[in-house]
Amino acid sequence: MYRILEDLRIVEASAFVAAPTGGLTLAQLGADVIRVDPIGGGVDARRWPLAKSALAESALAESGASIYWASLNKCKRSLTVNFRAPEGRELVAELVTRPGEGGGCFLTNLPARGALAYESLAARRRDVVMVQITGHRDGATALDYTVNSAVGYPMVTGPARPDAPVNHVFPAWDVITGLTAATGILAAMRRRHDTGEGEHITLALSDVGYATVGNLGHIGEAIVNGAERAPIGNDLYGAFGRDFATKDGRRVMIAAITARQWKSLLDAIDAHEAMGHVEAMLGVDLSDEGQRFEARDVIAPVVARWVGARGYDEVRTAFDEAGVCWGPYQSFLEMVRDDPRCSIRNPLFEDVDQPGIGRFMMPGSPLEFRRHAREAVRPAPTFGQHTDEILAEVLGLTSARIGELRDGGIVA
Repeated sequence: MYRILEDLRIVEASAFVAAPTGGLTLAQLGADVIRVDPIGGGVDARRWPLAKSALAESALAESGASIYWASLNKCKRSLTVNFRAPEGRELVAELVTRPGEGGGCFLTNLPARGALAYESLAARRRDVVMVQITGHRDGATALDYTVNSAVGYPMVTGPARPDAPVNHVFPAWDVITGLTAATGILAAMRRRHDTGEGEHITLALSDVGYATVGNLGHIGEAIVNGAERAPIGNDLYGAFGRDFATKDGRRVMIAAITARQWKSLLDAIDAHEAMGHVEAMLGVDLSDEGQRFEARDVIAPVVARWVGARGYDEVRTAFDEAGVCWGPYQSFLEMVRDDPRCSIRNPLFEDVDQPGIGRFMMPGSPLEFRRHAREAVRPAPTFGQHTDEILAEVLGLTSARIGELRDGGIVA
């Protein structure tokens, strides 16, 4: 079976979320992503959450294997090398710059100096493509959490308390940066195919944050209107949307942005007449999403009474039949227990045996191609699992030479 990116080989030297997400995105489309780690694993090798019981053969059995690491690095191959030794860095540089149309691609968010600097790699292979993720554009350190605090969202998240910013727990900037890095690799490889030229791409985590905030209109709003966006709890800004409690204690989120979504909601709760009274009382036109937002505190009690008088199952049935845009609030545990979309019934997922952890459901790529089957989900490698294979296959080293590198502590 033809794999969409089967001719693409990427060497990934990374930590945290952004760069591994970029590599994972491409690996799930069939690229050969070779993850290079220090012997014994890097800084995120044991990042939480850890499996409560690790299998004895796991390299991380002492403290429990990292479910985080395994989930971000599935579908990749692993080579472990002593980065502190010049010979180790030289080996990685040789791997990056190995000839071949689909090779010569390096993804990293680690300091790239000496043999792994772009200039050094380009001297070996002039068409090398390197994507280097940094914290800030000037090289200063940053993480998703520090970027998130700086781009305004915590100030408008949570209850309407201007003195209490609320961080979201989803590492959005890391994930968006990883996807942007994958896009950059594909763009540079396309250009290299057309021109024969390599490329050095730098991608700052904070620039991704600022760009996204700008693309969503927040920067323009601040400059043009000169006003602060106030926190509004779980209300949907600029249209009608809010969370509501059912009779049996569940909570649901309802959104009505479009005219069709608004009509579906009123159909489900039989509230056309009630909303006509709201329009007459306030002098508003609720067919306009902005005016629905302004009238939200009058609209919401009507919806709340209907939802609050019914159990969750009745609400779900009525909303689904009417085509309401809604969703339940559910924990991670509830999601994997009760949500059919987050189950093996969804072809996105496969049950995978992960060394050191056990068998659990893992997602593949959410991209579904009509003419290509989705890549099978392969477990994350154990550290150094493919070291001999990569050195022999990609670099053409003999077993004797590989043995020398092992004996010298250069690879493991």
